[in-house]
Amino acid sequence: MNLIRKIVVTGGPCAGKTTGLSWIQNTFSQRGWKVLFVPETATELITGGVCPWTCGTNLDYQIGQMRLQVTKEEIFRAAAESMPDDRILIVCDRGALDNKAYMNDEEFRAVLTRLHLDEVELRDSYDAVFHLETAAKGAVEAYTFANNAARYETPEQACALDDRLIAAWTGHPHLRVIGNDTNFENKLQRLLSEISSALGEPETYEIERKFLIEYPDVSWLERQPNCHRVEIIQTYLASEDGQDRRVRQRGENGTFLYYETTKRIMPDGQVIELSRRLTDREYLSLLLNADTTRRQLRKTRFCMTYGKQSLKIDLYPFWHRQAMVQLHMRDEKEPVDFPPQLRLIREVTGVKEYKNSSLALRIPEEG
Repeated sequence: MNLIRKIVVTGGPCAGKTTGLSWIQNTFSQRGWKVLFVPETATELITGGVCPWTCGTNLDYQIGQMRLQVTKEEIFRAAAESMPDDRILIVCDRGALDNKAYMNDEEFRAVLTRLHLDEVELRDSYDAVFHLETAAKGAVEAYTFANNAARYETPEQACALDDRLIAAWTGHPHLRVIGNDTNFENKLQRLLSEISSALGEPETYEIERKFLIEYPDVSWLERQPNCHRVEIIQTYLASEDGQDRRVRQRGENGTFLYYETTKRIMPDGQVIELSRRLTDREYLSLLLNADTTRRQLRKTRFCMTYGKQSLKIDLYPFWHRQAMVQLHMRDEKEPVDFPPQLRLIREVTGVKEYKNSSLALRIPEEG
């Protein structure tokens, strides 16, 4: 069977997405991937005269847009499965959860109900999500209407929409926010690098940093629009090659998805990590190969975007005074910035006793 990966490239207005898609086509075609593009549904509809302001209500429009989005992705997936290519990359020019940013909560629930969709399954059906920050944040001189006839937002509206889009995708296990803290070419180079990492390209690395924090105010986390709670059960598998292999059940409200991850940590702290989605049956089968010397790890994870960083805040049932925050970065010189409500105890990057694989063997004392 061929390897099929589906990713989303999204972002605020005038973020460089159109140019980025062209770079993706050129770069990954040269690396041996068959690249397919699912075109942006909203632009197709709006330029064709179907708009929130021409339909009866915004809800009428959003139901139609979501139905078309899901159908298009199903068609592309079926087409990819019929192709002879070994590696196929489906790139969605915006994904289903982008629609959430244009609705209130009641409208979004109505769309899900009408189309018999589940938010968790919809969000996590993509292997990775890459958000390009609008030029209205930090590069307002480049903000223009010239390259998109469907664009109408002022810079202030673009910033607010950018925040709503990030919030809509927060909770996805591989969300990356790519900002304007460098020039445009470097911004797109980082996009390519992040996609390479998600695809498991062998020459790409991520640096994983971990920090102990005081046990956070859970009610504060739950009130943040850019913070999403998920439940995780992690089981380590027996391995004879020195690599960490684990399976993970991840989800919320009774809806769970399953993944297998193989991770190798380089001597300099960089991480090579390969993940694949599992069916229910594959997951149950791999559980039979569990490493019986290590316990199953259960944790509540709050996925939070803060600035351009994606923070993963893990609360373990055996800790009551502290918690763990982890983040991934491409450059060890990137500054780390936490919201003031998360009170840092110390960094524990590379400290063996605080690795998840070690926590499954022995729980370190708090403090």
